[in-house]
Amino acid sequence: MTRFKQDFLDELNRQLGNHPDKEQILLEYESHISELACELEEHHKGEHQLHEQLITRIGSPEEIAKSWREELSLTPRKTQWLFILANVAFFAAGSLLTILNNLYGWGWVQTVWVSLTSIPSLIIFMYMFFWALLGYEIGKGFGHAGRTLLKKTFIISLVPNLLLMGLTLFHIIPHKWFQPLLSPSFIIKCVLFTVVLYPICLAGYKWGKNASV
Repeated sequence: MTRFKQDFLDELNRQLGNHPDKEQILLEYESHISELACELEEHHKGEHQLHEQLITRIGSPEEIAKSWREELSLTPRKTQWLFILANVAFFAAGSLLTILNNLYGWGWVQTVWVSLTSIPSLIIFMYMFFWALLGYEIGKGFGHAGRTLLKKTFIISLVPNLLLMGLTLFHIIPHKWFQPLLSPSFIIKCVLFTVVLYPICLAGYKWGKNASV
């Protein structure tokens, strides 16, 4: 198995060419192969069977290198702005709904407002899922190289959250506009969930990075 692993890594090294993350990729797959080998050896598989199952489960060096080359074709800036604009769109839609509800009070707007404000926990859960998805997609799409991208995207995307929170806490936006949603308990929940958004993003990133292996 040791010889097979070395041959596999040598071929992967050759196939990766000048990939900027070559060293990290090789270390990651060396660890992954060792873990799989131990798992398969526990079932007393022969060496030939071990080789076949390893290739089946993690792919050939050519397939792995191809997937990492495709990863380089993804544009970090496009991914970053996709999530930033999605977050801005959430806030724009919420702001528009709030303004229409308070200034015009149209029947259908009030119906939507009442429906949404009756499920604050679900709204928070869905928003947390959005941030976990952000981390997952960056982890899956960019692997190790995505950590810096994740931080930048998170910081920029968080600006609307902090801006709205500040405007609301300092009463620049009237609290009555958000009734019955804006209760003291809901404000505390929002602050707490804002604090844990990055850990949620990071967990999603690690999950996505592992899924890309």
